[in-house]
Formats: sequence, structure tokens, C-alpha cells
Amino acid sequence: MLRSDLGEPMNFDFSEDQKLLQKTARDFLESNAPLALCRSVLESNETYSSSLWKGAAEMGWLGAVVPEEYGGAGFGHLELSLLAYEVGRALAPIPMSSSVYLATEAILLAGDASQRERLLPPLADGSTIGTYAVAERRGPVTPGAIETRFENGRVSGAKVPVADAQAAQLAVIAANEAQGLSLVVAHLDHPSVTRISLPCIDGSRDQGRIEFSGTPAERIGAPGAGAELLAQIQHRAAVLVAFEQLGGAERAFELTREFCMQRYAFGRPIASFQALKHRMADMYCALELARSNAYYGAWALHHDAPELAEAACVARISATEAMHLATTEMIQLYGGVGYTWEYDCHLFYRRSQWLGLLLGSLPQWRERLVQALEAS
Repeated sequence: MLRSDLGEPMNFDFSEDQKLLQKTARDFLESNAPLALCRSVLESNETYSSSLWKGAAEMGWLGAVVPEEYGGAGFGHLELSLLAYEVGRALAPIPMSSSVYLATEAILLAGDASQRERLLPPLADGSTIGTYAVAERRGPVTPGAIETRFENGRVSGAKVPVADAQAAQLAVIAANEAQGLSLVVAHLDHPSVTRISLPCIDGSRDQGRIEFSGTPAERIGAPGAGAELLAQIQHRAAVLVAFEQLGGAERAFELTREFCMQRYAFGRPIASFQALKHRMADMYCALELARSNAYYGAWALHHDAPELAEAACVARISATEAMHLATTEMIQLYGGVGYTWEYDCHLFYRRSQWLGLLLGSLPQWRERLVQALEAS
């Protein structure tokens, strides 16, 4: 319990109702999304688990922040943060980040009343999967790096890589027009859309290239406001992805600790060796730092605080670092079996690498943090 400058108590913990929602989510995922489900999608031609996606929709997760008038659950970003944590902990093979953290957030942020009324209900009930088609090349997404054009209600260009490109039916697209960079929405079932699947380090998640050839689209937000909207959407998504990374990192840490306690060498558990204790301690410290920063990010997102940009950057950086450390150490502390296909270590490592690049690389987010601090 902390106190503000006005002397009022500030509680950065979640409420009992929110914790109950989290427990319900964990119970559901433990029953319906064991690590074997992630592995089965990885080893198959599926792009995601449709049964788990349907279950998540029925639980109200996909519309957690969507107002009830648009078919959502009407919760908030604090509740969605906890759901993201549990999704990450289970390595759930569903397009939660693309559809919920990015596409839905973009429409909530920039869509007008008519667009919200048409586009949000199918996203909230899971009948439509959304994605976020922004990048076209390596490096930061800037107006100069975007060649996709939006003219006369149609969009033309190519986006790569696009997360969940094969699974999605709706895309939020960054495109240039006469007034500058804008955001537009297009349906991907149009014959002018070509989708090409691309290899991905995490085979339980989908990515691809999407080509638009005069595809009908509609703008969301003001003309030329795309750069500002992209920054706001990415800051919101960064907090939510940080919780997903935190959940995955903590699960990797728990499994590694359990393995070290059970594996014996020289007549005693390897967890008793000092060198391994130090490495586990480093993992724990990174996790707690990431948790603190993620909580602060959730608070800033919930209150739409002026410091959201810095809070999102810090949450993103620390969560990415924590999950990378936890998953690489997991492989090494498991020893020789940690590198084998039969053990689950590589599932966590794959998800860590995929999430770590989903919104841009770690150096890009460090640079964004510097810029946010200089601007404050």
C-alpha cells in the first residue's frame, strides 16, 4: 500500500473480483489448454486451436474491454491484463494478441460509432479474428517505410510479417494517402487479397505475408493521424503483451525449479548446488522486476495516465528480458534433455522469441523509452 502526494492510499494490487476472474481463467486453461495442446498445434498444419478460441469467446475474454452495447463483457484493461497473463502462462495457441490486444484496441481507439457497432461485436464473440498489418520491412514503422497506399476507398500494397495472417478475417492496416499515414480496415476474404504463409520460430503461432490489390477498405481515425494512432495502439498492446510474457516466464521458472528439485546428481538435488541457486535467483529477480513494471503499466493503461508511454516501454523491455532469461535458462538447467523435442523447454523458448518481436525488437523499444523520457 502506497500513498499519493495528496495522502490518499494507492493500492497497486488487483481486487478480489479481479483475482477471482484470474483464477477462473487459470482453471479453464488448465483443463482445456495443457502444454500438449500447444505442441499439437505446433506439430500440425493448424494455425491456432479453434476449440480453445471458441471457449475463450464463450468465457467473454475476447470482448473483455469491449463495452456491453457492442457485445462485449465491459470489463477493463486491468481484467484483460490478468487474462493475458494466464494465456501466456498456458502458452495458449490462440490469436489473442493480434485480435484482442491490437485489432480490437485499434477500433476502440480510432473507430467512429458506426464502425464500432459493425466491427466490434464479431470480434468480441470470436466469429471474426482480427490482425494488425503494419510492417513492410525491417526496422521501425515510420511513414517513410510504408509503401502501401489508400486511395478512393481501396488499399494496395504488401505487409510482412503479419501475425495470424492465415487465421484472420479482418486487418487493421497502416497506409499512406494524400494527407499522410492513416489506418484503414479491410476484410481479408476479398478476392483481391493474397495470403502467403511464412515459416515462424513458434509453429503454434501463425505469420505470413498479405498482399492487397485494390482491396475495399475504410479509414478509422482522422486522415493522416496514423502515426499518432499507431503509437497509442502499440503502447496499449505492449502492456498486455508484457503480461503474456510475464505469465510464460513465470511458468518456465516454476517448471525449471521443480525439475532442479527432483533431479539428483552426486547424491543430492541439483537445486542444492550454489551455482544453480545463483542462476535461479537471477531469474526470480528478473521476474519480480518485470511484474512490478507490468503492474505499473496496467495502472497507467487503466487510467489512461500521461506516463503511459514510459510505463509501456518499461513493461515491454523488462518482460521481454525476463522471458528470454527464463526460457534460455530453462533449456540449460534441464541439461541434455532440455534440447530435445520431447521436453517442453523449446515451446517456451519459441513463444519467447515470437512475443519478443511481435511489436518490434528490444532495441527499438529501448529507443522509444529514451524518446518518451526526453519528451516528458
